[in-house]
Amino acid sequence: MLDAVALRNWAHTCVSDLITHIDEINRLNVFPVADSDTGANMLFTMRSALAEANVGAGAGADGGAGCVARVAAALSAGALNGARGNSGVILSQILRGVADVTAAAAADAGGELAHLDAALLGAALRRAVELAIASMGGDEVPGTIVSVLRAAAGAVEECAGEGLAAAVTAAGDAAVVALEKTPEQLDVLADAGAVDAGGRGLLVLLDALRHTVTGQAPPRPVYELSPRAAQPEAGAAQPAPQFEVMYRLDGCDAPAAGALRDRLRELGDSVGIAPSTAGGTYSVHVHTDDAGAAVEAGLAAGRLSRIVISALSAGAGLPAGGWTRERAVLAVVDGDGAAELFAAEGACVLRPDAEADITAHRLMRAVVDTGAAQVMLLPNGYVAAEELVAGCTAAIGWGIDVVPIPTGSMVQGLAALAVHENDRQAVDDGYTMARAAGAARHGSVRIATQSALTWAGHCGPGDGLGIAGDEVLIVAPDAAGAAIGLLDLLLASGGDLVTVLIGAGIDDGATAVGDLLQNHVHDHHPGTELMTYRTGHRGDVLLIGVE
Repeated sequence: MLDAVALRNWAHTCVSDLITHIDEINRLNVFPVADSDTGANMLFTMRSALAEANVGAGAGADGGAGCVARVAAALSAGALNGARGNSGVILSQILRGVADVTAAAAADAGGELAHLDAALLGAALRRAVELAIASMGGDEVPGTIVSVLRAAAGAVEECAGEGLAAAVTAAGDAAVVALEKTPEQLDVLADAGAVDAGGRGLLVLLDALRHTVTGQAPPRPVYELSPRAAQPEAGAAQPAPQFEVMYRLDGCDAPAAGALRDRLRELGDSVGIAPSTAGGTYSVHVHTDDAGAAVEAGLAAGRLSRIVISALSAGAGLPAGGWTRERAVLAVVDGDGAAELFAAEGACVLRPDAEADITAHRLMRAVVDTGAAQVMLLPNGYVAAEELVAGCTAAIGWGIDVVPIPTGSMVQGLAALAVHENDRQAVDDGYTMARAAGAARHGSVRIATQSALTWAGHCGPGDGLGIAGDEVLIVAPDAAGAAIGLLDLLLASGGDLVTVLIGAGIDDGATAVGDLLQNHVHDHHPGTELMTYRTGHRGDVLLIGVE
């Protein structure tokens, strides 16, 4: 039985199996452009789909067990938002086929659908064939992933009466036959002695489905380029476009999408425009020599986001696992100013919601969205230990090298970020960043909300509290007084640089507080530089770090 939990488990198995087969699929990639990224693009797209299913409507309090259509919808939405390359666009439409059919079945059943049976699976794959062809402009090229998908859909429909296990087994068997016929259907594959890379990736997904349903995964041969394949004559190859352009398009109606397709066909080839289930949102893909014109065409049709422009000749040099860069820093920060500050230093940012803490699922999704094979993570005190461990473990299990840096405050995060270098090995970079964070003495200033007895004496509502090491060390009439007392304590053993982050609690007096602290450091701690930033974070009104 394929219920909501099993469907999400299937997606997880797809990610794991694509990681295993990524090099094989990439080597087979000779059509439409030999840029060795089909496996990487399918993996990235499937990762995005699974991350959305884990955090979206499919992962409710019941674990998503109530309705398979909700998980299917989340997988579809995640794939569309994270689609990479031609193969990613088509994969998003395969998942949309499942979402469309299960949504209709759920509506017929009164709003809930417990499981996906063989008949619905056949209908979903048939719908996926239609959507994939439509996304490419209505023209099916024989010998591609669509040919393999069509064969699998037909096999499921023929075996629907025999049950789901028989149907998914037949789908994989039919896909193998269709895959091995692809060189007979497409000359570029015959010349390279290769089966279609996208079709090979689809077979990975179908085998993962068979494993999910039956508990067994069939052995498959490793498909390679044939060494005896005919080599193209010198000068016979046609020049390929320079760039692959992808973006998300919102606020676009069907006529505008059609006009955009026509324009992109004038600019290049491999045009894919895949709509979301809800409509108005599209994933757009094109190979072109004029990337700027492709983006301008999208701007004329709607609102753009997630713009990715890649050099097609550089596909073979991408990091393993489908990432667009080798390493990134992900910082968890609070406040508009903090987000701008960390982003200006080259970090990706994740911001906690006002109502909820950072969960492992949100953290995992943010790690994926960096697009990097290696991620240096700065939690900055905003992620609970159990969520941090769970999120990092999940990401590592998917082949992402995550290095959490022990930063308990944003000022420690800035200290770590200042010494980050992409050119170092990840372990060296992580050690250097951790050492910088640990060497940064830090504290905070909080406004008391009630009367209490602290280690520094009695405090009343409105008093400023200087806090370090989770203890109140300074009680002063206001935040500025507490900050001065705390600064003196932190600088007792010296320091070259003081960083003060000013939160939302004293935005009106931020300039005055900054000036007061600047003058105090100048007069009482000569040789020490002080930098202040208005970050707008919530909670403690000031965060102070000394390096």
